[in-house]
Amino acid sequence: MNSFSCGRIVKFIAASGLIAAAILMPGIGRAQPVLRVSAIPDEAPTELQRKFKPLGNYLEQKLGMKVEFTPVTDYAASVEGLVNHKLDLVWFGGFTFIQAKIRSNGKVIPLVQREEDEKFKSVFITTDKSINKLQDLKGKTFAFGSESSTSGHLMPRSYLLKASINPDTDLKRIAFSGAHDATAAAVAGGKVDAGVLNISVWEKLVSQHRIDPKAVRVFYTTPGYYDYNWTVRSDMDPALRKKLTDAFLSLSNNDPQGKEILALQQTARFIPTSAANYTSIEAAARNAGLIK
Repeated sequence: MNSFSCGRIVKFIAASGLIAAAILMPGIGRAQPVLRVSAIPDEAPTELQRKFKPLGNYLEQKLGMKVEFTPVTDYAASVEGLVNHKLDLVWFGGFTFIQAKIRSNGKVIPLVQREEDEKFKSVFITTDKSINKLQDLKGKTFAFGSESSTSGHLMPRSYLLKASINPDTDLKRIAFSGAHDATAAAVAGGKVDAGVLNISVWEKLVSQHRIDPKAVRVFYTTPGYYDYNWTVRSDMDPALRKKLTDAFLSLSNNDPQGKEILALQQTARFIPTSAANYTSIEAAARNAGLIK
């Protein structure tokens, strides 16, 4: 065998060794894993990004992987993104969780929720002095949030129906603003006589002086119900699922990073949740004819 052939054999063996090493060594020859996160667009996109950034940085530290926030155009896109493996972790409302559960044939798992989400509430607001109770809405113009919103549509509709008010026939006109802050703006701006939004956004708008509670007032607050949660698909690696759950449950006001994140999420702590907590949401949606 000539020296040229020997050289080629040596190079081939060396190259083969490098390829084998690349296959065996984790992280070599493939892209870094990414956790793709999103949220229902119940507030302005800039606000959602602001709220998520510190949380995303925290999750990267806890998980040891890149975390990317991907905004979606509407509530349905958040459901489809998770079900179709384009997203890995989504902040759902109770109703969108039920939609994702049905759409995936039960293959989604809610991990955690804020403590407040065990007894979440919606507030009905108005600038009209003649509106003081739900029955006074008859013949008035009214704004819900998104059609798929738990606190901006489903549960408020449910309580209206319990008060013998059919929004589709008893109100002069209904509109869907698309987001809670947009509903508040519509009422404050006189575009509608009244509207409904979740209590968390209402309290934030008031505290930020974006809404004057003397001009726009709450005339009805709903009873509590289960609402928002962080949800994943059931095919997520159980070890990663546990790391995610532990990361949320470990957030504490006792350290600066945790305090900042919890303040942006408008809670004192996250707690575990389960699909069973949302059976009443599903029943309300079926009763209201929003799912079959």
